[in-house]
Amino acid sequence: MSVTDSSCAVDVLIIGSGAAGLAAALRLPQDLRICILSKATLSAGSTPWAQGGIAAALGGFEDIEQHIEDTCRAGGDLPDPAVVRRVVEAGAEQIEWLLALGMPFSNESDHLHLTREGGHGTRRVAHAADHTGKSLMDTLLAAVQSRPNIHYRERHLAVNLITTHSLGRIDEANRCLGAYVLDLDHDTVRTFQADHIILATGGAAKAYLYTTNPDGSTGDGIAMGWRAGCRVANMEFMQFHPTCLFEPRAKSFLISEAVRGEGGLLRLPDGSRFMPRYHPDAELAPRDVVARAIDAEMKRLGIDCVYLDITHKGAAFIEQHFPMIHARCLEYGYDMTRDPLPVVPAAHYTCGGLIVNEAGRTDLLGLYAIGETSHTGLHGANRLASNSLLECLVYAQAAAEDITRHPLPPHPAVLPDWDESLVTDPDEAVVVTHNWDELRRTMWDYVGIVRTTKRLERAAHRIELLKREIQEYYAHFRISNNLIELRNLVEVADLIVRAALARQESRGLHFTRDYPELDRAHPPRNTVCDRTVAGSGALGNPPTGSAAPFMCRMLPPAETIRQDESAAR
Repeated sequence: MSVTDSSCAVDVLIIGSGAAGLAAALRLPQDLRICILSKATLSAGSTPWAQGGIAAALGGFEDIEQHIEDTCRAGGDLPDPAVVRRVVEAGAEQIEWLLALGMPFSNESDHLHLTREGGHGTRRVAHAADHTGKSLMDTLLAAVQSRPNIHYRERHLAVNLITTHSLGRIDEANRCLGAYVLDLDHDTVRTFQADHIILATGGAAKAYLYTTNPDGSTGDGIAMGWRAGCRVANMEFMQFHPTCLFEPRAKSFLISEAVRGEGGLLRLPDGSRFMPRYHPDAELAPRDVVARAIDAEMKRLGIDCVYLDITHKGAAFIEQHFPMIHARCLEYGYDMTRDPLPVVPAAHYTCGGLIVNEAGRTDLLGLYAIGETSHTGLHGANRLASNSLLECLVYAQAAAEDITRHPLPPHPAVLPDWDESLVTDPDEAVVVTHNWDELRRTMWDYVGIVRTTKRLERAAHRIELLKREIQEYYAHFRISNNLIELRNLVEVADLIVRAALARQESRGLHFTRDYPELDRAHPPRNTVCDRTVAGSGALGNPPTGSAAPFMCRMLPPAETIRQDESAAR
């Protein structure tokens, strides 16, 4: 049911309505008051766009060990082994939970049909044809809408988190108390108070000019958590999906990894293959390898795209396995049963995020982060295909169970209303539009698939100027949807660039010509952005004069954990 009353006090506030947020709501006890906020409609996030499936080791011990090995290898040996094992071992349980909810997985005879995707050593991806994300959302939404204790508000965009420190109570442990939220339909900011807050707002691929993600992927949760005092890790690892349909009218429609998993071949305009020259697994190589190979061939030959060809599998096979992709391509005049599809890479998945522990807790008491908003240690330097939905489900359950086992008492603070007494209506909205475009072009040109120190430094300089302009605009004018998202995007873009400058090696999704090899002088390390240890001249600091300097430190995965875990509770 949709909330229509003015009450904004709940037990659990979930910001974000994708798979992670909905699953968390369903895993929480039914005697808790739960409110889900969605910046658009409930189903407008990235989850419905997921075509591939859910990676789950359903074949017993050997499959679990191989799934762990595949995940660590794809992640550039940077994933935390303990985290990988915990997530992978939970795969079968999550699939069973979804089946109990009515998830319409594709079947073969009397068992689930499993497909294979790039980086996987075997077939282990459970799916619903080529529209797993949409089917998953439909399943979760139906369950959520049947629960009287779960309410939701659509078109409510979170602006800032409210913490004890933001209220001036610096003598207390910093606890998240709620959020200021812009009601887009009524153009007013409401105050939401909750004992526990879960950030499940997705990733930040919209920081780039070309992306497979919907318009809402603007890094809102990452930026809000960072501003509130949480640490962030591995933001330099932005995954570019290798095969986005090269068609302006399609608005970045991705062609699933499963097309290559089922035999699709990448070809140049003359029909020749090129992936065997780049990796022994050819088209089934990890996504970062495939994306860089496509980028290199496009630049080498001066071509606009390459081609993905699965015509040799036959029309019946294609229409059975990829009905949604086939139908969508036909809308734009491409028949994948007869002709190869033109494809290019596009920004796709944010592998870094707010640092959380095994229960999804952030550095802030009462604040959790799950899904693409978080850094759990699972993905490392590159996400293995279809591990993301699995991570959403596992950490949604973990956060819900932690809240159930360790409930926080209501905080006595009375949260103040949003103050707009010192701002006016904007005089030139074109400033926001121009800065939005400049930021995304800067990220695409200088912080893309292949990087250099010089490009990154240019990006850092431009982003610093944009941050100042955007902050000045934010301080003087009433907020809007575009301004809030732009403010979050420039914050996230800054984190991406600073983290990329700090990593002086090439690993996984981060490839720099200045450091083309792995740093073998040190064990694999995460890039941790932290304001609490910022100091003069620290690697990754913004230029002198920035309001909130921070340090990017390189830490082993085992040391990338929540600070003061015991003190926080």
